[in-house]
Amino acid sequence: MAQEPPAQDQMHYEAMAQEALRGVVKAALKRAASPEGLPGAHHFYVTFKTDAPGVSGPVDLLSKYPDEMTIVLQHQYWDLAPGETFFSVTLKFGGQPKRVSVPYAAVSRFYDPSVQFLLQFEAATDGAAAAAGETGNAAPAAAPETPADPAEKVVSLDQFRKK
Repeated sequence: MAQEPPAQDQMHYEAMAQEALRGVVKAALKRAASPEGLPGAHHFYVTFKTDAPGVSGPVDLLSKYPDEMTIVLQHQYWDLAPGETFFSVTLKFGGQPKRVSVPYAAVSRFYDPSVQFLLQFEAATDGAAAAAGETGNAAPAAAPETPADPAEKVVSLDQFRKK
């Protein structure tokens, strides 16, 4: 008795799940951008691929992070504008305000440490997700990865501390 090959997912369920989970990121950013702002102790670490199509920001800033960059949305952010396909926000880097725009498809990690909530988007492993234009599968994880050299991704918050 010959085995039939597994059916091919022509519905692209992985891509649809990916898109739905990116909707969680969009909804959280919309909540943070509302007049009420972030409730309680909630705050976000958003990691994105700096070389992904549609990512924009100052060249000097993005060139420091040629692969990925993590931004923190907690106390010191301005003009958060979550759109349908991307979000923009102004943050201070080296004491200077700089605006970045990030398509949701470029987000590789979204973490709210106040409630240990993490979405991690990994590179696509099957042709269907890639054909649908998605960047990967979303999977919960315990905590964000620590960079090999933490100094590479550290932004000093000393200037924001009360003295």
